Amino acid sequence: MMSFVRVSLFSLIITACAAAPPKQLTHIPISLSIPEGYDLVWSDEFDVDGLPQTDRWAYDTSRNKDGWWNEEKQYYGAERSENARVEEGNLIITAREETLNSNDHADWGRQSYTSARLFTKGKASWKYGYIEVRAKLPCGRGLWPAIWTLPEESGKWPDSGEIDIMEYVGWDTDTFHATVHTRDYNHVLGTQVGTTTRSETACGDYHTHALHWTKDQVIVATDGKPYFFYKNDGTGDGSWPFDRAHHLILNVAVGGWGGQEGIDPAAFPAEMYVDYVRVYQTAPTTSR
Repeated sequence: MMSFVRVSLFSLIITACAAAPPKQLTHIPISLSIPEGYDLVWSDEFDVDGLPQTDRWAYDTSRNKDGWWNEEKQYYGAERSENARVEEGNLIITAREETLNSNDHADWGRQSYTSARLFTKGKASWKYGYIEVRAKLPCGRGLWPAIWTLPEESGKWPDSGEIDIMEYVGWDTDTFHATVHTRDYNHVLGTQVGTTTRSETACGDYHTHALHWTKDQVIVATDGKPYFFYKNDGTGDGSWPFDRAHHLILNVAVGGWGGQEGIDPAAFPAEMYVDYVRVYQTAPTTSR
């Protein structure tokens, strides 16, 4: 969900002349859960009401004034309970149709929508591990909620890598998307590697989204069922830049890919509920 408008068609491997498809796993698991030997190293159960805890989360507002990538339409607020709050055991990220006062928000870029983009950058990052997020997504055309990761120390996108654990676009009502982006495989070249899984309750009900990331592979599952697999093919950073620590991002965008079929005013306010975030690693791996 980084730099340019995404194409709407995802398949397990989409290739162009720029790159050959990566090798896939020879053994595909039928289920995914916390791996044996992994311990909980970081979590947020969202059991303290109020604003998100500052020892765990920060707000990404870096593009508010200039406008966000992908032709997105939202302004991301910081420490605005209207856009991000913890209540009754959930983090609630709320996208609203509203304009702000530039006297109170100097970085407001005249957007007509507000939302929040929370990340663990500077608070916690992990190299490899098992990440699990239980969330309920908002329904509505024009929305684009996501659970994803970027490198803690990132360079030029997409060379340093991106893992999209879950993306949902409101006009595709029953579909979850999982994708990776690298220098060789990304939507700018038309070579991104991604796939989908379907659920009649993709929005409006809770689902568990999980990433198992090792030095050899990336596996993504929803409700314990793996559906996306990406293997380290051993050819280097062009296809596998995933040997550095990543931080986690939770956000609800408005427009962009989610707005390819317009934005429904009836979708607002749109609330993404996050029940918990849990990160597990093996003992030898350290986290920050």
